[in-house]
Amino acid sequence: QVQLVESGGGLVQAGGSLRLSCVASGSFSSINAMAWYRQVPGKQRELVARITGGSRTNYADSVKGRFTISRDYAKNTGYLQMNSLKPEDTAVYFCNADLVVLARTYRYWGQGTQVTVSP
Repeated sequence: QVQLVESGGGLVQAGGSLRLSCVASGSFSSINAMAWYRQVPGKQRELVARITGGSRTNYADSVKGRFTISRDYAKNTGYLQMNSLKPEDTAVYFCNADLVVLARTYRYWGQGTQVTVSP
């Protein structure tokens, strides 16, 4: 059974930093793209950052220059380093990953981790 598990969320003051992790486990042969999304109540889930299998990255305009997405291929783990956090970054953060299982690619989601930034 394949699953993604996020960690690293919490409460931080504005201007602070957090590092989110997303670990993929189970039976799969490789990971293609990984991404982080966030969602606040009453709004659609939005893409924060994405990293391809070749480590190309893209970011939402709202986080450019503050957030950095990365991955450790050996550990099947993706990261989101969040610096200079703002109250408007408060959301539940979800990771997803495109995993190759029996030669087919499936997108999996984690359960989410809460990030709260106080003024």
